Amino acid sequence: MFTYVNGQVIPNSEVRISPFDHGFLYGVGVFETFRTYDGRPFLLGEHLNRLNQSLQELHIDLQVAREEMLDILAQLEEANGWRDAYIRFNVSAGEGDIGLQTAPYQKPNVIVFQKKLAPAGPMTEKRGVWLETRRNRPEGESRLKSHHYLNNIFGKREAGSDPSIEGIFLTEDEFVAEGVVSNMFWIEKGTLYTPALQTGILGGVTRRFVMDIARDTGLRVEEGLYTPAEAEAADEVFVTNSIQEIVPLRALGEKTFPGAAGEAVQLLFKQYRSAVRQ
Repeated sequence: MFTYVNGQVIPNSEVRISPFDHGFLYGVGVFETFRTYDGRPFLLGEHLNRLNQSLQELHIDLQVAREEMLDILAQLEEANGWRDAYIRFNVSAGEGDIGLQTAPYQKPNVIVFQKKLAPAGPMTEKRGVWLETRRNRPEGESRLKSHHYLNNIFGKREAGSDPSIEGIFLTEDEFVAEGVVSNMFWIEKGTLYTPALQTGILGGVTRRFVMDIARDTGLRVEEGLYTPAEAEAADEVFVTNSIQEIVPLRALGEKTFPGAAGEAVQLLFKQYRSAVRQ
């Protein structure tokens, strides 16, 4: 298997970074995860915009052009032979002296990982569990998709290794936040609800896209501060991320839901897959 590192596609066994990289030492780095469908990256422009905005906020002196990203993906596809794949586009600050740095990082490390995925199949289900681990507050004004992932790791440890279970964080004030690796949604009486960004959640690319297609299908969309009881009172519940797409929950806490049989989630999933094909 091959990975892209600073202009070269090399075997995974040869990938190296300096221990003085501030992405390693201090967590100064960001990444985007998305998938390719038959060689086509989905929502690439949205992921690219978020990546470049995050790089600017971290004072990492790099802006990635769409053409550059497409060229990197083409190189990886040629090397690995995978047209359906998970992509992690990672940028770390690069090498620096020991100690916190205020000057911009001018020589970042760009590492793009690819992992083979099966062609997109039918919608899957999960069971949601409320976590005792609370969602931490963002390090800055808003949450970045950064190297600082300890809160997610602690949440995943609590939820366990079963891939059919998604742990759901609450905020310190006990409002619904997001999943360990997902954004959270539920539907009740024709309205799609999702926690607001002010809860400290990641502004997911797939989250925004699902809100858009929900409006197109006639659903009202509302963001806000919600309690677990409000989520459990819903008709349907689901989570989203760029790799797993739309994943309905068959249960949340002690409450059961229609899961993949839900009418609204089926409609949204159909619209999502239609966009992928286009």
